[in-house]
Amino acid sequence: MSSGTPLGAFLRARREALKPHDVGLPEHGRRRVPGLRREEVALLAGVSADYYIRLEQGRENSPSPQVLDAVARALRLGVEATDHLNRLCLTASQRPREWGERDVSRQLLQLMDGWAHTPAFVVGPALDIMAGNSLATALHSGFEKFDNLARMMFVDPAGREFYQEWERAAHSCVAEIRAAYGRDPESARIAEVVAELSDQSVEFAEIWRMHDVKAKSQEGKHLKHPQVGDLHITFAAFTVNGASHQQLVVYQAEPASPTAAGFETLRAMATQPEQAQAEVPAAGQV
Repeated sequence: MSSGTPLGAFLRARREALKPHDVGLPEHGRRRVPGLRREEVALLAGVSADYYIRLEQGRENSPSPQVLDAVARALRLGVEATDHLNRLCLTASQRPREWGERDVSRQLLQLMDGWAHTPAFVVGPALDIMAGNSLATALHSGFEKFDNLARMMFVDPAGREFYQEWERAAHSCVAEIRAAYGRDPESARIAEVVAELSDQSVEFAEIWRMHDVKAKSQEGKHLKHPQVGDLHITFAAFTVNGASHQQLVVYQAEPASPTAAGFETLRAMATQPEQAQAEVPAAGQV
């Protein structure tokens, strides 16, 4: 997934993403390294250059919380990236264990199935689709498979048509996997997904090397279904009680909006697919 330790790779990527003027340092002449020098980060953090070099090279495994806070400030890390930094310093025995069922509970499946007008699905840490209701399946019917959001985004040709703000969605997608990786760097499934997508998508590999971190939250999306057309949605993600490795994702439309009407068409397609598709022309056709 990356050379060196996860902590070292993260520090190096974030250091190289900064310019001297970003942190108030003068920039004289041509620099032989991208971003800040290790010595400059050490100066900003108030630690010795030797100590910071050991930290980035993985030769210092137990930095104090005070040192991590100072390094986070020096690298201008936000709240999520700072939390990620602290998680990377935990030993395997210090990491929270994910208790709970590996499968989606029957109660949650019933809840999603009851939302006839709302696409809802459950994803795992590597963005595998663990379960979804019929409307979520209909929404993603243009893809080869409704199996993994990252694969659908980067490998399936339908991804670039479906996600109208593809670049923003792609960065967000990778940042979500990076956040999950920080919680469990030894996850075999995350390693498998990252290796496969890095091999199949140059863009995924480039974004993964940025080490941006962002958990799923709540924001808008502009999607385009091949039959229904443009859909402007908001979504929310919730950690499943008793199964912290699962997230429930819920898409919503403004009441009485064109997107709400589009959801109704998708619902008809899900319940009577042959009749509904015969009545609905492809997006862009008259």
